[in-house]
Amino acid sequence: MNVVLVDDHALVRAGISNLINQIDGFIVVGEASTRMDAMELVRQLRPHIVVADITLGEESGLDLLEPIRQVSPKTRVIILSMHASEELVAEALRRGAASYLLKESAPSELEIALQAVGRGDSYLSPSVSKKMIERFVRPPTVAPKALDMLTARQQQILTMIASRKSTKEIAYELDLSEKTIAAHRAQIMERTGVRDLVGLVLFAVKHGLVKKPE
Repeated sequence: MNVVLVDDHALVRAGISNLINQIDGFIVVGEASTRMDAMELVRQLRPHIVVADITLGEESGLDLLEPIRQVSPKTRVIILSMHASEELVAEALRRGAASYLLKESAPSELEIALQAVGRGDSYLSPSVSKKMIERFVRPPTVAPKALDMLTARQQQILTMIASRKSTKEIAYELDLSEKTIAAHRAQIMERTGVRDLVGLVLFAVKHGLVKKPE
């Protein structure tokens, strides 16, 4: 199976590429250090699998997930990460990652992940899989104190923001001005203590405002 490797560190890419090329049935056909270069390779090569670091300099590897699905729907993505955060794993799965593999994993685990993803299954590092299974099996847990900081309208807007809708789209659907939506968003960020879009999405996932991955 053809694999495209995405990591902003050349030495890391070289090491992972060497590991992948030693696994029967898998070969690295392209490498990239940025999202833009990665998408160009995906368009040209339509690989079976993309292995991408969650952090690409100041960019996020998670932002590759939707574009890859649009350009090459059959390509599956393995996210490599140093972080075992439930929120990050949930976000990766929600956006379509087939696997979330911790960088502390043994080389043999990379092979297991590639084989699982290659046959159409999903794979999570053992240290996070138990937590995630428990998270998604049980009903979404809402923390009243956290959500009580927000009005019903603000919770509605936060849910739409977490669903990747733009300010313009939200304003149109709620029949409000973009200025009003922007003001609500600023208040939501102030009340929840988050500073950016990623923080809002993670807050929404954590408190059950966004549906679990199917």
